[in-house]
Amino acid sequence: MITEMNDYINYAQNNGMLELIDYGPEPFVVNIKEATLQNDNFRTALWTGDNLQLTLMSIPVGEEIGLEMHPDTDQFIRIEDGQGLVLMGDTEDNLDFQEMVYDDFIFIIPAGKWHNLINMGNNPLKLYSLYAPPNHPHGTVHETIEIAEQEENL
Repeated sequence: MITEMNDYINYAQNNGMLELIDYGPEPFVVNIKEATLQNDNFRTALWTGDNLQLTLMSIPVGEEIGLEMHPDTDQFIRIEDGQGLVLMGDTEDNLDFQEMVYDDFIFIIPAGKWHNLINMGNNPLKLYSLYAPPNHPHGTVHETIEIAEQEENL
């Protein structure tokens, strides 16, 4: 099984495209930079396990992730391409932590912190995010922020 999956992943990557599906909870190896840059969806779950989740995101120019808070989930975000403004705080109306982030920057959002990320560049902001524990259902794909908001408000 693992050999077959690795053969498939290698084949897909050698042809320039990785199928962006949720490979969890099986063992998984990927060139994360290539996968992140390939993703054009607002959010794509690439791997979901019992205790961790990897998602890819592409934030269009002038748009944002949207103000949110995960009460029981820590989050790690790495910027692969672009620039953005990170906002965090203890309440949604007091985002007193503000930092610019660029290619190769990471930031960590502790559980319970309100946060947002705004694309401040001229190109889509490409990033990947690790959630511990997972925050989205296995196989989540949100093509746009509007779809993400609709599904999360159900």
